[in-house]
Amino acid sequence: MKIAVAGGSGFIGSHLIKYMQQQGDEVTLISRSNRGQSGSQSGNSLPVITWNDLLAQKDRLEGLDAIVNLSGETINQRWTPAAKQRIIQSRLDTAERVGKLVDALERKPKVVINGSGMSIYGSSETDTYDERSPKRLTDFLTEVIEVWEQAADDHIRGTRLVKLRVGLVLGTDGGALPKMALPYKMGVGGRVGPGRQWMSWIHINDIIRLIRHCIEREDISGPVNATAPNPVRNDEFGQALGRAMHRPHWMPVPSAALKLLFGEMSVLVLTGQKVLPRTALEHGFTFRFAHIDEALKDLY
Repeated sequence: MKIAVAGGSGFIGSHLIKYMQQQGDEVTLISRSNRGQSGSQSGNSLPVITWNDLLAQKDRLEGLDAIVNLSGETINQRWTPAAKQRIIQSRLDTAERVGKLVDALERKPKVVINGSGMSIYGSSETDTYDERSPKRLTDFLTEVIEVWEQAADDHIRGTRLVKLRVGLVLGTDGGALPKMALPYKMGVGGRVGPGRQWMSWIHINDIIRLIRHCIEREDISGPVNATAPNPVRNDEFGQALGRAMHRPHWMPVPSAALKLLFGEMSVLVLTGQKVLPRTALEHGFTFRFAHIDEALKDLY
């Protein structure tokens, strides 16, 4: 397949590019700069095109099978007013640019996989959500996702659109897990806040396989929850992490301490959603890591 990836230098994107190249796909990175990057394990160079050159060099992207857009300012920073603006604007800008590229191509890509997030469902300790659940705008994160998905709907037309609602992606070389594991390495791991909040997670190897599955299955469109089928509560997650790392799970982290340390961003760990991957399962996707113990044991 011929695939363009925006946001390929990030945690998920870098794993995706490596996986696609191992599958024999022709991959182009859409980047803010044109510095070359090493590609697969074989050391193949990765073709790079900048956002500014997309339309001027669109011939390079004719006949794409897919565009995967994972670009966006990281949410893992203190949410000052300026940071909030950057977070939202970056997603609006990339969705618009991808839409303009699709419009300009004579041979349209068969699908655009656009990043999104499970935060769009709001948070609850009792409710269960799947792709048919309504949006609930409850905080800044839900606002970000609602704006991002609306921008994709407004700008990306003329092709199949998948909105990948990403959960907590587990890997040891990026994402949130290394920071979550640090207290356990020091022997002081424990539940965070009340410990009852749901954590809807997915192994890094499963999310990159799910992206490819969404590209190949022409009957998949709209929202797709990128979460494993067995979410767990925070306390259960911590116990599994302790078992995988052979470390104790005993020292709780008070909610007040996290709010003081992270401010509004503390909602990332103090609230949660029980999100199920209904669309993925109904369309034949098989998770290699469906349970938290097997996922964390694999990683550690």
